[in-house]
This record gives sequence, structure tokens and C-alpha cells, in this order.
Amino acid sequence: MSADEGLSRRHFLAVATSVTGGVGIALTAVPFLSSWKPSARAQAAGAPVEVDISKLESGALLRVEWRGKPVWVLRRSQVMLDRIEDNTYDLRDPDSNDSDQPPYAKNEFRAIKPDVLVLIANCTHLGCVPTDRFEVAPADLGPNWVGGFFCPCHGSKFDLSGRVFAGVPAPTNLSVPQYRFADDNLIIVGENSGAAG
Repeated sequence: MSADEGLSRRHFLAVATSVTGGVGIALTAVPFLSSWKPSARAQAAGAPVEVDISKLESGALLRVEWRGKPVWVLRRSQVMLDRIEDNTYDLRDPDSNDSDQPPYAKNEFRAIKPDVLVLIANCTHLGCVPTDRFEVAPADLGPNWVGGFFCPCHGSKFDLSGRVFAGVPAPTNLSVPQYRFADDNLIIVGENSGAAG
């Protein structure tokens, strides 16, 4: 075998080995890199949620889940809206200055539309789910109670806008998630498009 034949054979083997190694690395890298993408379940868990409120009656509460968190949609009656102003002096943060909500929900109703309240239903103290207590002056909550939400874990109280009362363990108002109205009867929780709707 001549020196030229040996060189050609070595060159061929080097190129063949490099190509085979490159293909092997690519075949290994594709599944590895694909494993970094979130699963369909994880993508669905973070996806926006559509909430049909067409059958939600005045004074009724609808419960949905978004990103693994309970979300409430409350259709407030005119009586409930009138009660919101009755207890602002008892609230820790009546203007929602220290609370988590989009700019379009920083008002006394903490909502885009006053009659439709959207809240993340986790107490801001330790994350328990409060109960809806819309009755006025029940014996266990006292004569000044005009309706709202009560956390049974440690006694935090929130008004009909999810604003926290002073003197309870919860440090801030209930959070308002980003949401928008797709139309008069459909809310998209998890999408923010301002106060349109």
C-alpha cells in the first residue's frame, strides 16, 4: 500500500467517524432538548381559562381553577354594590395601594365592571380558601358584618371587593388576576388587555 492510499484511507475514516459522531450527537441532543419544553399538561395549567357567566345570577358565585389556584367570579347584586361603601373605615387597605391587582381593577369595586368581581380565592395570610359569607350580621361575625369572605383558618375577613379588614392576620387584599371580557358573557382569566369590555 502506498503512502497516498494510506492517507486517503485515514482521511476517509476521519471524515466517516466525524459524520457518524455528529449524527449520534444530534440524535441524542434532540430528545434531550425536547425534554426541556413544558409538557402539554404544564402548558394547559398556565393557559388562560374561559369563564362563561351568561347563567351566573345576581348574587351568585362561580368557582373555577387557573394555574392550580381557585378563582372566584362573583356577580354582585345592586344591594351588594351598595354595601361595599358601608365599611371602608374598617378596612386595612381600602384603596388597594398595597395589594395585587391589575391597574384596571384598582378601584373600590376592584373590577372592570362593578357587578362582576374576579378574585384569586387564597387568603393572603397562609393561602387557605375563604368561605363566602354574604349574609348581613350573622351571630359569629358580628352586627357590623355586611357580607364578604371569611377565612376559617385564622379568622381573616374580606369585604365584597376582597379588601381585607384591619386587625386580622391577612396582610393584604385578596389578589385580582389579570382578566378581560371577550364579550358581555365571557371572561378570559389569565389574559390582560386592559379595561376593554
